[in-house]
Amino acid sequence: KKYAFKCHRRTNKIDNVTTIYPVNSICFHPIYHTFATGGGDGIVNVWDGENKKRICQFTEYKTSIASLAFNNNGKLIAVAESYTWERGYLNNKPLDNIYIRNVKDSETKPKVKLARK
Repeated sequence: KKYAFKCHRRTNKIDNVTTIYPVNSICFHPIYHTFATGGGDGIVNVWDGENKKRICQFTEYKTSIASLAFNNNGKLIAVAESYTWERGYLNNKPLDNIYIRNVKDSETKPKVKLARK
């Protein structure tokens, strides 16, 4: 089966314009083999590649996600935010930060597909 992953997208509900943001980082969960992406939109999404579904989306960060990494047992994720010039030069660019976040199984474990009758 082929699978094409699309960039992070956000649609403005007022004018229905979709903005496409680059994916700056991807990391794989060491136990569940799901993966997280961090983008220029400041969003971290966790995906189930096998079922081609997003499992969860973390609360938006202040600026672009530059890097992501799960720890060895998949209970923590490091999220680095750093302005990556997606809006060009800014006089007051956001500060760089690194966050260590606890993750729950419900945020990283693939959903079980139920058989249809």
